[in-house]
Amino acid sequence: MAGNVTSLFRGTAAHSPSMAALTREGDGAGPVDFCIPCNPYFPTPAMFDELAGRLREIITYYPSSADTITSELCSLLQLPPQCVAMGNGSTELITWIDHLLVRESLAIPVPTFGRWTDQPMETGKRVDMFPLQESNGFALDLAAYAKFIRSRGTKVAVICNPNNPDGGFLPRQSVIQFMDAMADLDLVVIDESFLEFADAESEPSVVEDAVMRPNVIVLRSLGKNFGLHGIRFGYMVANPSLAGKVRSMLPKWNLNSFAETVVFMLKNHGKEYMESLHMVRRDRLDMARQLSALPGLTIYPSQGNFLFVRLPVGAEGTVVRDRLLTEHRILVRECGNKVGSSSRFLRLVVRPQTDVRRLVAGLEQVLYGSRKEAAVPELSSSTGYGSGSAMVDRLVGSTNGAGVQGLAAQANAWPGQPAPAPQPVAAAAPQPSLPAAAQPRPAAASPYPVQQPAAAPGYPAPQQPAAAQAYPAPGPASWPAAAQGPGAMPAQMPPAAMQAQVPSPGLQPAAQTGMPGMAGAASMGAQGGLTAAQVRGRTQPEPPPPPQSSSSGSGWGAVGAMLYNQAG
Repeated sequence: MAGNVTSLFRGTAAHSPSMAALTREGDGAGPVDFCIPCNPYFPTPAMFDELAGRLREIITYYPSSADTITSELCSLLQLPPQCVAMGNGSTELITWIDHLLVRESLAIPVPTFGRWTDQPMETGKRVDMFPLQESNGFALDLAAYAKFIRSRGTKVAVICNPNNPDGGFLPRQSVIQFMDAMADLDLVVIDESFLEFADAESEPSVVEDAVMRPNVIVLRSLGKNFGLHGIRFGYMVANPSLAGKVRSMLPKWNLNSFAETVVFMLKNHGKEYMESLHMVRRDRLDMARQLSALPGLTIYPSQGNFLFVRLPVGAEGTVVRDRLLTEHRILVRECGNKVGSSSRFLRLVVRPQTDVRRLVAGLEQVLYGSRKEAAVPELSSSTGYGSGSAMVDRLVGSTNGAGVQGLAAQANAWPGQPAPAPQPVAAAAPQPSLPAAAQPRPAAASPYPVQQPAAAPGYPAPQQPAAAQAYPAPGPASWPAAAQGPGAMPAQMPPAAMQAQVPSPGLQPAAQTGMPGMAGAASMGAQGGLTAAQVRGRTQPEPPPPPQSSSSGSGWGAVGAMLYNQAG
């Protein structure tokens, strides 16, 4: 199989070969999958047994109409059917959104899900790509994004929340304010494909808010959440006019019998679904802890069911990917073909602890096992960043004019300023109320003022320098309208403000709790490492698991309401 690995990845139009292709090239068994971001705990084994028992019936007969299947899903999610359109995967809906509702141009932060950049370009639209800065942890500054949209005159704006591949999360209130600030655009799309896995807020979805606005669509993916990528089904929510326009173009039988069977099974398995989400969130924290023990590996905050990691200096992502697959039967997503990323980045799907231990062992062998053959010839403290290749820079330049030329330069220096020189770091006074592993790490000096965060309930207040001042949080007053005002925020949030974890509206910052295995800065790469709260992207203490139900066949009930309110 080793000789075919490179050709398999080069020979596919998708980001990775299909599991079927990899299985055919192997010994009949697929690799451990850290590439495809789906739920490993749902469906349950009993549900798979039920599907297997009904296989002949499912594949023999036509499914019901899409209207029938959509009506059943809406009864579970407590949504009006006239506001929903179901597609054969979210990609089908993205395609129709592009064809029907995108006139001239579309803005999208990068790196992100590839269809949001590729689909509009394939139909001749201008794609205005707003680069997320590595130096800012790939966090999206909504005020700067709004200013970018106004400066480009873009007609359609897209936000992925959480973003793929980095898992960056935006609080609900900030997204609502952005939607209202962009009310004059042709369309605003909020892609919530991974929002069920987030736990930073109890009600993070903007679905209810979208149906009341004339130009907003919320996109959801069922395959990722239900662990069934092979069943192509997803849905969009919008006001009846927008939803009806897309729904009218979809084929009558665009949803297959497997999708219908699963949707009608869900009413009896709401409790198991919510439990699966809780286990994924738990595993995300444990996986970040285990990966953080690898020297030189950087883990970024995530609210998705995946972690975005930067490999140590000298590591080539394609080499790491191929060796993990051929030597350890582990499949990972190398992100060199994502605009705004490079081959130094991997996206690793959250999986159970047993699989993660296998991944960590494989990475240790590939990265450090033999100094002579290691993918990393020498560890370094460098934090240099590249956009991936000259081809990527040319692509961004040709599709975005002068808007974001030179991603690497922008990542390393704020506009109009030279790259910051290293600053002396003052040792922080230890907090006697915290264990040694949880002591706050010293932050580099910065000329930017930062906000004094409040303590999260039940946690000691994080310490900040006495001279720290408030940094303005994004809000409608700071977003530019058609005519830009003086209240607009700077194009990027300064690194010091990012490290201080500036709270967004509606969220309380988490305390600096630390995490076992994260005490040494060398083990976490740039910015002196991340705390447990930052790695997880959490802003509040861990919520208790959902209450257990005494009946497994009584429908979703309160669990259905939880799915809609918490998971969208």
